Amino acid sequence: MIDRTVLIKFAEWTTDEQLNEVIKRFKALKDNLTGIVDLQAGLNMQEKSKEYQVVLSVRFENIAALDAYVANEQHQAVATYIKEIGRVDSIGVDIEI
Repeated sequence: MIDRTVLIKFAEWTTDEQLNEVIKRFKALKDNLTGIVDLQAGLNMQEKSKEYQVVLSVRFENIAALDAYVANEQHQAVATYIKEIGRVDSIGVDIEI
């Protein structure tokens, strides 16, 4: 299995409503893509790393499922929305578990 975690930092002008919309759109991917074992998303509650507001986590059956996810139109639409509402930076890591 492959576990992907992404932390996203947004602009100061990005609203809470927009952050929650990112989470909603991301969670909707679980029902529309194959190869996803688990998918979680939420607002960062950690005070010491608060500059990254949204945390996304996906567990895939295998590397082929991860590759399909990255190229998927629905995933790309969420990524585009994230950029449109003020993504400043993101950190993503993938590990085999």
